[in-house]
Amino acid sequence: MINGERTIERPLRWGMIGGGRTGQVGYKHRTGALRDGTYQLIAGAFDLDAERGRDFGTKLGVADDRCYATYQDLIAGEAGREDGVEVVSIATPNFTHFEITKACLEAGLHVICEKPLFFTVAECDEVAALAASKGLIVGVTYGFTGHPLVHQMAAMVAKGMLGEIRIVDMAYTHGFNSGDDDSADAVKWRTNPKTAGPTFVLGDIGTHLYYLSEVVLPHLKVAKLLCDRTAFIPSRAPLEDHATVLMHYDNGARGRLWVSSVDAGNMGSQRYRFVGSKASVAWSDTHPDQLVYQVQGEPERILHHGMPYLEDESLACDRMGALHTEGLGDSWANIYLWIAEAIDAAERDDEAFLKNHHYPGIAAGTEGVRWLETCVRSADAGSAWVDFE
Repeated sequence: MINGERTIERPLRWGMIGGGRTGQVGYKHRTGALRDGTYQLIAGAFDLDAERGRDFGTKLGVADDRCYATYQDLIAGEAGREDGVEVVSIATPNFTHFEITKACLEAGLHVICEKPLFFTVAECDEVAALAASKGLIVGVTYGFTGHPLVHQMAAMVAKGMLGEIRIVDMAYTHGFNSGDDDSADAVKWRTNPKTAGPTFVLGDIGTHLYYLSEVVLPHLKVAKLLCDRTAFIPSRAPLEDHATVLMHYDNGARGRLWVSSVDAGNMGSQRYRFVGSKASVAWSDTHPDQLVYQVQGEPERILHHGMPYLEDESLACDRMGALHTEGLGDSWANIYLWIAEAIDAAERDDEAFLKNHHYPGIAAGTEGVRWLETCVRSADAGSAWVDFE
């Protein structure tokens, strides 16, 4: 169980690029990073509006002279300091991720970046090579996979409790983009191919589904897929606000993934069901403390987080205990903790630790982009089956 004891020698000196007062995800990053004392926020380029960013940063407790106008200023300003930042989080629009990540790595900084990581697998490969050459970590904020019951599902699959996996069924839908985009700046950049990349909801929320399925089913690989996508709000075309992806896995399993931001009336939920030859498990982030376990021919069971009957892999990342509900902030805190431990190991050249340590890194980000590229290739071919390459 995680109880706040420090797992690395000292807090990492941390900066933020983006994530300012008007951002949608900045607080989630800070909630995760600052929970366990493994990061100390000492610098930031929080906002395109430099004065607003400085005002915001100082109200977070960052010194005025370390609230920078641009990420270039942050890199330059921190480079000459003995107490300069060691790691930065990038919480900016998609089209900036590649440029900022490269610049930070070249300056010797570890990076924690929003998803989708970049626009192309080629960009991911370039950054992976750069990070490896410098011994630096690139983490990706797949913030939902820190939930303890996600790792309970993974452990049950690994230990054969479900049998051979046959069916993978996933959905992440909400209705918050059911109207037009006239007054929603945060939506406008997400529906512009120049700033969002080749997808909208597939990249924005679909990658969360895909990565979580990789955590639960690491031994299964997608062999081919079919993607059908559309924009129910015409101004979003050619990007999609609704998509369905069918997947064939290398063991013969079948998968279905549905993402939508026009599911009117839905306040937002993720739903997962993994079905094997013996049993199935189902989990939703709307009830993150409960896991439905169904064994063929037996009564349905509801497993609760934090209980001693769970697998060690689940209990190891529990924070609140069975009496209290775990939430998204706890999941983000786990992700940031695991990335901090990876950074600490990289700084100590502890390759043995890194080889067996779980965290969402550059490989996870790359696979997410590969999946997106394949979805787009299928959709652009008329929703044809295409090989996953």
